[in-house]
Amino acid sequence: MKQAILNIFIFLLLFLAGLSPAFSKKNYSYYTDSIQSSTQSQAVAWLDSVQRTDSSKYWINVQPDVFFDNLRGFATSPLKFYEGRTNNFCAYSALTYLPLKNDPLGFCRFMLKLYQEGRASYNDVKFKPGKGILEEAGLLKYKGALDLNPAAQMWFLCLADRFKGYLNFVNLNFDKGDENTLWASTNFSKFNRMLRKICKLKVRARGTDLIRPWIKDPYSHIAERLQRGTVFLYLNNKLLYRKKHTSSRFSIPTHYILLLDIQKVDDTKINIIYWDYGMKSLQQISPKLLRKAVFGITYAPNVK
Repeated sequence: MKQAILNIFIFLLLFLAGLSPAFSKKNYSYYTDSIQSSTQSQAVAWLDSVQRTDSSKYWINVQPDVFFDNLRGFATSPLKFYEGRTNNFCAYSALTYLPLKNDPLGFCRFMLKLYQEGRASYNDVKFKPGKGILEEAGLLKYKGALDLNPAAQMWFLCLADRFKGYLNFVNLNFDKGDENTLWASTNFSKFNRMLRKICKLKVRARGTDLIRPWIKDPYSHIAERLQRGTVFLYLNNKLLYRKKHTSSRFSIPTHYILLLDIQKVDDTKINIIYWDYGMKSLQQISPKLLRKAVFGITYAPNVK
């Protein structure tokens, strides 16, 4: 009986956490608007000037030649960066677009220090991965393109290890294979907290993990913010690809995407162009499906 009561109590805590708003009224003067800190050409020039290091004594399964090739890809092709497949890294992949876009030089410098010293800080966020993380990077397999990107494996594993949300409480410590479990998952508040801390941005967000945002016209709301900054959507990805969008199956958000464009074709059709799985995708949906699929809207404004 006591165990049953404890289970109900834990469930209620998780449920209430899922209902908590992603943005509360706090003083975010510590954060700035989105701004370009360095360029791709600066990052490439720096990579060309850096002496190739020997194998890391910390990241024993990440070879230096492949690591530096990965860094060059980070600097020159941010839209090709993605989490691969069959894992829970989509949130980390989505938010990484901003460091790669706004500060490729700073991000590459951070990654090199992380590789050489086994720990490093990015925008005052300290990363000190444990032995399991250090040994696992470079060994992830059957994840698509992520198999060939051990530097991205390092970054994703460090993010999942460093930031925790209520979904992670059932599995706080990394074990092999945990990239596919709740250990690597990201709830909406955690996603926005990571963006604020890692990118030092005044992130605004509407939505929760269980209830869709109360917005009269989601299309206008999203389109207006996309004109002024970067927009991420937290949505039920299965609804976009399900043949029968009117299915009564319980709907929950499962995925984070970077929205690149949104266009109203007519009163019944909306085109959304978004970055997902390392490529741009075009999807035509109805206003009703947009409202049904989107559980969270995250907005990072650009500097005027």
